[in-house]
Amino acid sequence: MKHKKAFTLIELLVVIAILAGFVSMLVPNFMNARSKSRDTRRKSDLKQLQKALELYRQNHAPQVFPTAIPDPPSGFTDSSDASSTLYMNNIPADPITTQRYYYKSPDPSRNSGTDPTTYEIYACLEDKTDSEKTVCPGNFKDVTGAVCATSFCYKLIEP
Repeated sequence: MKHKKAFTLIELLVVIAILAGFVSMLVPNFMNARSKSRDTRRKSDLKQLQKALELYRQNHAPQVFPTAIPDPPSGFTDSSDASSTLYMNNIPADPITTQRYYYKSPDPSRNSGTDPTTYEIYACLEDKTDSEKTVCPGNFKDVTGAVCATSFCYKLIEP
């Protein structure tokens, strides 16, 4: 009788255990990379929104920022002027919750003590180790409609 060369059951189990060990080490790194990429997108969204707000301010005399921005995904236009200037095609939304980003209006009548020439915009961060993190505002959920699980946000203010 000829003996065929083959793997034994123990050899196969050892290989499967080694592969499972590699996968268990890689999955957390992959999940962390996904959350960091979403945070990068949030930061980019806020910078684009900041540029649109700056364009809005430059087109107005006196130079002020809008008291509110539209909900995503609508466009950001200025219907107060005859040309209905378009500042942004689509207002960005959070990549997970699809809710609006936090915009603190420069309207002194609604936010006592605020300067009408400044604003603040926030996005919730998933990565607690982000070097640019700050604590989210207390009314973050009321404004955005979403809870920030980490309580840390990325903040941009009028430059």
